[in-house]
Amino acid sequence: METSVAIVDYGVGNLTSVQNALGTLGVKTLVTNDQAALHAATHLILPGVGSFKEGMEGLEKRGLISLLKKEVLENKKKILGICLGMQLFAEKGFEYGEQSGLGIIPGSVVKIDTSVSKLRLPHIGWNTVTKMDGQFQLLGGLPDEPIFYFVHSYKFVPKEKESIVGISEYGEEIVSMVEKENVFGTQFHPEKSHTDGLQVLKNFVTA
Repeated sequence: METSVAIVDYGVGNLTSVQNALGTLGVKTLVTNDQAALHAATHLILPGVGSFKEGMEGLEKRGLISLLKKEVLENKKKILGICLGMQLFAEKGFEYGEQSGLGIIPGSVVKIDTSVSKLRLPHIGWNTVTKMDGQFQLLGGLPDEPIFYFVHSYKFVPKEKESIVGISEYGEEIVSMVEKENVFGTQFHPEKSHTDGLQVLKNFVTA
């Protein structure tokens, strides 16, 4: 089956930059919230910039929560969550109060603890990622210490450690990459991370 990539438009996120990055790889994409188009795609990308609450409200408003759960959990469609998009995979988030997430990967989203490090939030800028041992699709072709661009104040804490692909440090350990069967996620923005970021996007679309 020919690969077709749909970028989920739910009112939150830098959709154009994701689309442009994939375009440099020669990958055609469709930015849409149309349920039929999302169902027809072979790969989904859930980008996102903003709060957990805004993200879930955006999905709910467009009737996409049940669709994403069915496509990903039942139909096993491949999906990549970027930044907020990865965080929305969690069961719960605690930004502006407790919110239910998609529940695609067990875990929660909590604020980065800077009480000891005194580092400023949000965490903005370039950071290296320590790769976990294992055969992970997202890690293919990456150097020993890949570097990516981050913008976030909250972090995803998965319950299943085997789903963690990469970690970073910002006063404490940050899960920066996850992978579980057909589900992939990056806390960083691959579309803003030059060569290493493009490699991650390539790894996803060829999964």
